[in-house]
Amino acid sequence: VQLVESGGGLVQPGGSLRLSCAASGFTFSSSAMSWFRQTPGKDRDFVVAISATSRTTSIADSVKGRFTISRDNAKNTVYLQMNSLKPEDTAVYYCAARTGATTSSRIYEYAYWGQGTQVTVSS
Repeated sequence: VQLVESGGGLVQPGGSLRLSCAASGFTFSSSAMSWFRQTPGKDRDFVVAISATSRTTSIADSVKGRFTISRDNAKNTVYLQMNSLKPEDTAVYYCAARTGATTSSRIYEYAYWGQGTQVTVSS
């Protein structure tokens, strides 16, 4: 199983970034996917999740209205569009996959993880 994130970087406050996560080694189209984020010394926090069929999404209040998750099951890829970025969005962002099809915000329900990509929001 591999989850490979890309698209992180340095962006100014108010800017946008799009993260991608390419998946392989499991049945992507049957798996709910999510993004979590983590800052040094803190727990890894749920950001957003999408069901296997894209029918439902779950999103943390802190990013509601600014972040959007989507997926392309033909490309085995999940995306995180981040708009109106704030300095407090600075973190390492991790892609994660469940063995189930429905969304969850519980970290222990995700079996597979990517290596993470750094997002820094700063002027």
